[in-house]
Amino acid sequence: MNKQVDLVKDPVEKLFIGYLLPSVSATMVTSIYVLADTIMIGKGLGADAIAALNILLPLFSLFFGTGLLFGIGGSVLLSFCFGKGKKSEGNRYFTVALLCNSLIAILYVLLGEFFFYPIVTALGSTETTLQYIEEYGKILVIGIPCFMFSSFLQAFVRNDKAPKHAMIAVIAGGVLNIILDYIFIFILPYGMKGAAAASVLGSFTTCIILLFHFWGERNNLKIVKEKWKLSYFYSYAGIILKNGFSSFLVEMSSGIIILLFNIQLLKYAGDIGVTVYTIISNTAIIVMSLSNGVSQAAQPIIAVNHGAGKRERILKVRKIAGITAFSVGLIITLLGILFPKTVIEIFLHPTKEIMELAPRAILIYFCSFGGMAWNNFYSNYFQAVLKPAKALIICFVRGIAFSGVLVYLLPIFLKLDGIWLTMPITEILTLGVVWIMLKKERE
Repeated sequence: MNKQVDLVKDPVEKLFIGYLLPSVSATMVTSIYVLADTIMIGKGLGADAIAALNILLPLFSLFFGTGLLFGIGGSVLLSFCFGKGKKSEGNRYFTVALLCNSLIAILYVLLGEFFFYPIVTALGSTETTLQYIEEYGKILVIGIPCFMFSSFLQAFVRNDKAPKHAMIAVIAGGVLNIILDYIFIFILPYGMKGAAAASVLGSFTTCIILLFHFWGERNNLKIVKEKWKLSYFYSYAGIILKNGFSSFLVEMSSGIIILLFNIQLLKYAGDIGVTVYTIISNTAIIVMSLSNGVSQAAQPIIAVNHGAGKRERILKVRKIAGITAFSVGLIITLLGILFPKTVIEIFLHPTKEIMELAPRAILIYFCSFGGMAWNNFYSNYFQAVLKPAKALIICFVRGIAFSGVLVYLLPIFLKLDGIWLTMPITEILTLGVVWIMLKKERE
């Protein structure tokens, strides 16, 4: 984006394309923190090790999700205020969001240090995976602030009309993560500790590069230094939480789904089922990252035009981005159906047991990806037009209500296939909810 970009006057197609590559690159590389670890651990340490990583994935969702809670929640409000010409008001939201994110990061570190074993037990650790979980998880706790501020700062820097800067920061951190993963697992004997350290150092690098935006000429983000009344602070924090909660729930729903699936798979298929699900959940992370990139490319344009009252431009961006998101999910669905063995071999050296279980699981579960990308985009859309209640409903029914019920109900009748069918049926039901919302909006 050049310095003269005008989000309320420039052609929306040009604006969307200009934001698309930086936004998708940023969100995709964010997923590499998990994806690279999974591939390197699977190839270098084996199936039990990546099963252990999958048990810890809900924590990644919590950390990144909390950063998005305050980052997206605050930055959308900042863009809305900037669209109305109220920069001081926008920076008040930035200041409160920054303080809230810092306080919660400290809280998470303390909880991780003092309640590590109760937490991983609740997540589904077993005797087979506990050693790997200890090695990875204890370093993960140290890096919590890095993960939270990575997603937090990305949102504000991107919404401050610097999507390329955000892209460079995340790509640099992701590339470093991959390089260090290889060194720490395959060259130096650091194993799971090395994989965790690579993720933390990569995310730390992203944060450092993002911070340079605040000393740039184009920076409009300022910490508001004024005496805050407690009630005044709570008021701003409440609005940020209300508007950002759907982003948090989108990210957390992935973690909740992984947790529920792990519990059920341990019951119906044992550790091998969790290993197979690791392959699927990591591919789902890619789909969510891509659809988040599409959503975040549209979000600043939609938010600013909403603030400026440009309804026609909002609808045009919504149509383009919605089609793009669905297409992304559909392409990955087709790749999984046509090349399931290739998908499996990307992540690990498959055993006979894995090859007996994984192809059918991929065939069924991957059918959910088109609907997943579409539903995720519309959750972000309602958030950008300051309708957080609708965004929250989409996140809740998809990530908790439908999937939470079906993952326990379907296996009663369909055994293991019922677990894999949970998400395709969930996405279809959620599509119905989105359709009803859009229909009411037109009335």
